[in-house]
Amino acid sequence: MQRLIVNTKAPVRLADYLPGVCPRLGGSGKVFRYAKDKKIKVNGKKCDGNTRLQQGDELTLFLPDELIAAPTDGPLFLSARPNLTVVYQDPQLLIVDKPAGLPVMDEAGQLPDTLINRALLYLYGRGEYLPGKDPEPRLCHRLDTGTSGLVMIARTARCEQAVQNALKKHAITKRYCCVTFGRPKQPEATLHGYLLKDSAKGVVKILSQPRSGAVEITTRYRQIAHSGRLALLEVELVTGRTHQIRAHLASIGCPILGDSKYGNNQANRELKVKYQLLSAQMLQFPVCKEGPLSAVSQKTFTAQKPWFYEQILNQTLK
Repeated sequence: MQRLIVNTKAPVRLADYLPGVCPRLGGSGKVFRYAKDKKIKVNGKKCDGNTRLQQGDELTLFLPDELIAAPTDGPLFLSARPNLTVVYQDPQLLIVDKPAGLPVMDEAGQLPDTLINRALLYLYGRGEYLPGKDPEPRLCHRLDTGTSGLVMIARTARCEQAVQNALKKHAITKRYCCVTFGRPKQPEATLHGYLLKDSAKGVVKILSQPRSGAVEITTRYRQIAHSGRLALLEVELVTGRTHQIRAHLASIGCPILGDSKYGNNQANRELKVKYQLLSAQMLQFPVCKEGPLSAVSQKTFTAQKPWFYEQILNQTLK
């Protein structure tokens, strides 16, 4: 017997959810059969394949361990953890909510549990991705390992190109929320500057004047609330550059709490924050009358509010 806690953004059928987290189990037909034989229960009660699951529901599986355990052979993604919060999906695009601490990918190809591998496992379990046969889904953009929130994954080359084009034109609006150590002097502002990347050290610098190799950046923020020394900000990423929000806010004396590269490490230790308190909360698509993004034309998607959001509002974190 094994218990699993459901992790899903929206209600989903048992027959659609379970194959994604237990790919060895088989397709939806087997889920119906196991449920009928009372080998699957939801919150301790009898169910069937059409039972709608909610975030936090408990599944009890009376099934052989080999059907539930992660595979040890085959493609690396088969060994990823079967936990993926899907916000939206269609045949072209997948939008997921990444937890803090999970890398989006591993350049060396040795780490099994990454966001992209979880996505591949999810689609494989649903019978929507077969290596060598179907196009391999690809990340359209990245979030730092410590940052949580929305990530777009293209399921076709056409979709990847369409998203990249939209991002280059700044046509997709991206908003974040974060907690800064220090409250900005102005409750709302648009920051301009120039970002210079130091690839050798893996950091960036924010300059006030143009310089060879530096790219122009724009970051907007609005203070939502404050708690003692801390401020909760909504941030709009007008230009999308490496570490832009983290470095830009640090340059005005308001580093993100938990940020070990640009932040205040003494405050991070004092408040026992492991990752930067930064979350990609919203994606808003432009008008797309045709093409691979037509299904998300003018749609807005949001992530779950991170744990720190409420703690600033009720001032338990300060």
